[in-house]
Amino acid sequence: MSTSPLQPQLSRRSFLSSTGAAAGGLVVSFHIPFANAQDSTPEVNAWVVIQPDDTVVIRIARSEMGQGTLTGLAQLVAEELECNWAKVTTEYPTPGQNLARKRVWGNFATGGSRGIRESHDYVRKGGAMARILLVQAAADGWGVPAAECVAANSVITHKASGRKITYGKVAAAAAKLTPPDAASITLKDPKTWKLAGKRLARLDTVKKTTGAQDYGIDLQLPGLLNAAIKDCPVFGGKLKSFNAAAIEGRPGVKKVVPVGDSAVAVVADTWWRAKTALEALPIEWDYGPNASVSQADIQKTLKEGLVFSGPTVVGNSNGDAPAAIASAARKIEAVYAYPFQNHATLEPMNATARWTPERCEVWVPTQNGEAALAAAAEASGLPPAQCEVYKLYLGGGFGRRGRSDFVTQAVQIAKAMPGTPIKMIWSREEDMQHGSYHPVTSAKLTAGLDAQGNITGLHMRISGQSILATVAPQTIKDGRDMLVFQGLNPSGPEASIGYSFPNLLIDHAMRNPHVPAGFWRGVNLNQNAIYLESFIDEIAHATGQDPLALRRKLMANHPKHLAVLNAVAERAGWDKPAPKGVFRGLAQTMGFGSYVAACAEVSVSDDGQLKIHRIVAATDPGHAVNPQQIEAQVEGSFSYGLSAALFGEITVKDGAVEQKNFDGYPVVRMADMPKVETIVLPSGGFWGGVGEPTIAVAAPAVLNAVFAATGKRIRELPLKQHSLKRA
Repeated sequence: MSTSPLQPQLSRRSFLSSTGAAAGGLVVSFHIPFANAQDSTPEVNAWVVIQPDDTVVIRIARSEMGQGTLTGLAQLVAEELECNWAKVTTEYPTPGQNLARKRVWGNFATGGSRGIRESHDYVRKGGAMARILLVQAAADGWGVPAAECVAANSVITHKASGRKITYGKVAAAAAKLTPPDAASITLKDPKTWKLAGKRLARLDTVKKTTGAQDYGIDLQLPGLLNAAIKDCPVFGGKLKSFNAAAIEGRPGVKKVVPVGDSAVAVVADTWWRAKTALEALPIEWDYGPNASVSQADIQKTLKEGLVFSGPTVVGNSNGDAPAAIASAARKIEAVYAYPFQNHATLEPMNATARWTPERCEVWVPTQNGEAALAAAAEASGLPPAQCEVYKLYLGGGFGRRGRSDFVTQAVQIAKAMPGTPIKMIWSREEDMQHGSYHPVTSAKLTAGLDAQGNITGLHMRISGQSILATVAPQTIKDGRDMLVFQGLNPSGPEASIGYSFPNLLIDHAMRNPHVPAGFWRGVNLNQNAIYLESFIDEIAHATGQDPLALRRKLMANHPKHLAVLNAVAERAGWDKPAPKGVFRGLAQTMGFGSYVAACAEVSVSDDGQLKIHRIVAATDPGHAVNPQQIEAQVEGSFSYGLSAALFGEITVKDGAVEQKNFDGYPVVRMADMPKVETIVLPSGGFWGGVGEPTIAVAAPAVLNAVFAATGKRIRELPLKQHSLKRA
């Protein structure tokens, strides 16, 4: 049997939930060829379920966390399906169903801006295949060739006779047909799209704006109990002991449970009672060897990596940069640094688990349903076939919910109370101090210039943390983590550098502190864009060149990078004077398959108060599935990126994270947020991501504008640590 993502197979759950509806209305007002249709399921294929009332249920494997992937993928399926968009709804298949059906829905992971760009082909083919089956079913019922029939807006028409029938009345018959080979399906030219590519309202907006949408933290089940958890404050530390008797008599407390070798949880009838009991629980920790580590220790290690003379990992090189710099008429050098960042999702980590010796079920907001299923199976001691994960909407992900450590904890707690559903919620303090943080890095950039100010050689040394060393250490070979070089890669389809230098060397000295790293929205593109774009700006000012003119000179061989940069410069009016007291800065990069640029406009008062007035952004993702969603994503990414640039910083004292809540880790508020103008420039021919690329150009564009305003070059974030009074 085929394992293609398009192979239609019927799960027991789908069958039980849909056959009753199918029997209720499929044969109304229809003639005898479809008399047996009521025996069948309305699942046309794995991607499409059509109810008798013509409701179209599109199954979405990727997670929705505010980025709009659910609507975008539904648009792609609906485009090929030729259905009535007003009747479209969605549902998540489960990872367990995916496993049982030989991964018919493909990859469940949602991260790296891959939700649409990596699944557009097979989800569109899923929609097209369903349309073909529906048309064939109608043609068979009429006794005419399928080629004489057309489908539009959930209605099939026989062109010669004018006869019509809706999808809901042929869905069950269509489900019985043999599907065509996926390789034989020709997808629409995007130029002919009627639903995809349009500014359609998101399918989840109404529930979210009315408060009706449930998230993981909202879940209620019969007999559910609540758990609060506390892990050792120092990463690498252990749980030594606790005195359960001290709190077991408190109202509502049901059980005190050790979790793994480093945490303890309290289970109670309400989460508040669990949390307050946990706070009163006497706990003794073994803080381990990292208890003396300070932020200064980490910074010292990074500085040593910048001057390390031993072997490093080279990410991009051409010519002989060290020799070119050594013989240059002039040399410019700068050191930049980027701190740890917390994901700080509005909804803290949570998961609900129910365990019995025969079955383990988990309800969780996750970015990776299959990883959550694997974690549940491992923690439960049961095979994956006896486990199930039900994906819930995420109150923010940003990469943090791609990990499943909190799923493991929830299952471990549930095992202590078999048959009882346990909802474990991290407190904000637990969430802030036990994240998988944006990696801490530093970079030293050195450029050699000739007498005319042309760059003859560039060396960029990155010193710092590897994400893969934390999340997938088995992939690290000889200190090599190529994700470190996002936005700096040689020319190609992913995260390539946008400049050409006659001599170039970009290398990495891996330095991993004990604080765990993770994928944080934008990943390594964030700091790499700051390092390179700020340094290019430094060179421009040091050599008396216009920052745009210098970039254009270096980007002659990078037309897509240049196109988005030119677009923002033109929209912002770079060639015209800015309003009095307003200063501009530029930045561009390429990552997650897309080309992005930004122009920021800022002012700085005499007492050093920064105001970001406007950011003009341009993005070329190849194809634009929903331009309105792209604009919203750009705005949201700027909010996230500016939070990090202005305020975000996680620091370490005595081996533990110092920040505990939003008072120590603030985010941008409405007064801080600039006006954002987005230019969507889909050039076609490739599929890029949207959720992450533009976050990387917000900070460097602002930093370059701050220099233009003040003469101060900020090389270490966040900005809150620096005085912006004019130099």
